[in-house]
Amino acid sequence: MNILILGSGGREHTFAWKISQSSLCNQIYIAPGNAGTQQHGTNVAINPMDFEAVKKLTIDKNINLVLVGPEAPLVAGIYDFFKKDADLQDIPVIGPSAKGAQLEGSKAFSKAFMAKRNIPTAGYREFTQATIQEGLAYINQQTPPIVLKADGLAAGKGVLILNDVEEAKMEFSAMLDGKFGAASEKVVIEDFLDGIEFSVFVLTDGKDYKVLPIAKDYKRIGEADTGLNTGGMGAISPVPFVDEVLMQKVTQRIIIPTVKGIAADELDYKGFVFIGLIKVGDEPYVIEYNCRMGDPETEVVLPRLENDLLELLVALAEGKLNEIDIKISEKAATTIMLVSGGYPETYEKGKVITGFNKVTDSILFHAGTKQAGDDIVTNGGRVLAITSYGDDFKSALAISNKNANLIEFDKKNYRTDIGFDL
Repeated sequence: MNILILGSGGREHTFAWKISQSSLCNQIYIAPGNAGTQQHGTNVAINPMDFEAVKKLTIDKNINLVLVGPEAPLVAGIYDFFKKDADLQDIPVIGPSAKGAQLEGSKAFSKAFMAKRNIPTAGYREFTQATIQEGLAYINQQTPPIVLKADGLAAGKGVLILNDVEEAKMEFSAMLDGKFGAASEKVVIEDFLDGIEFSVFVLTDGKDYKVLPIAKDYKRIGEADTGLNTGGMGAISPVPFVDEVLMQKVTQRIIIPTVKGIAADELDYKGFVFIGLIKVGDEPYVIEYNCRMGDPETEVVLPRLENDLLELLVALAEGKLNEIDIKISEKAATTIMLVSGGYPETYEKGKVITGFNKVTDSILFHAGTKQAGDDIVTNGGRVLAITSYGDDFKSALAISNKNANLIEFDKKNYRTDIGFDL
């Protein structure tokens, strides 16, 4: 099979790495890819949002399956684009329809979806410019922290947690006035949930589902979860506090109602459901849905998956997911993100990366890199994910930390304490 992976980050490098191990795989194309993905296939310099360019590539390279990494093409309807085109409609796209992708693309849509099925989540109300005065009055009645969420996609920046009512009112008004562009034309105000977060990844063909390895990521830039939020500084799998009792609650109260809701609402969903959860006391609540795999969680989830990923995706596309048993390694996996100095604020690109040949017992997943002549240079805020195995996450973390020290580039930054709170 010829496979097309859309995207350019660590998630997409991990997909390429895993699929390249499949006996079903002939050739992998990654659009646009990075310096790491080219180890497993051919990079093609096209934008995943340019659907006509994706179509041409799909036809020219006789692509048999398309795996969509990031959320933006899914929310924009790439699945529907393929289904409506006579030349493309028989080629499976792994990901939901545009309507299904609203589980991530619209906070209000996902909240209504959960409310309809009594899926546990924070209480909420939604507001627009037309109801701004009601929103301000509602904030006045709240006890901080106050959670404000832009309804649409805001590149991971559309969630604000504020400890002051007046500041919350100011930010609420700014959001409705266009702080996050069209993404915050509608704002959801949520109750604050205090607990510990983890992520569950479900593969579904719209009727059946399989649960992939559980993970926990770390978003803050600084040690001990301090400083600004990032796209993710590291992750671990499995998660020590997610025991059978908690997972049974997640399955019965969240996963099964979610999959049944997808079917009942005819969302046409063949792909990943990333469920961001928080454990409050002993009870799980949904923070958010994503319509794709997470990053950097993918870099610990797929290394622990012992199945042939491509075989899984083919079964998914054919509606035969129920015929596959998921096999998960007993080993733990940890990943540490090396990031550019200044990230998640202003940072420089084009820094030469060295030390690759010194790393022998970790997997290096490229996130923001590119080839520049004979050199590999930084090309993003998050640069490299260093994934290691261990008997537990602490032993895996020790290996990742050792190798993080061996990779060098100007102003390199990373966290040494992933899993510190467990």
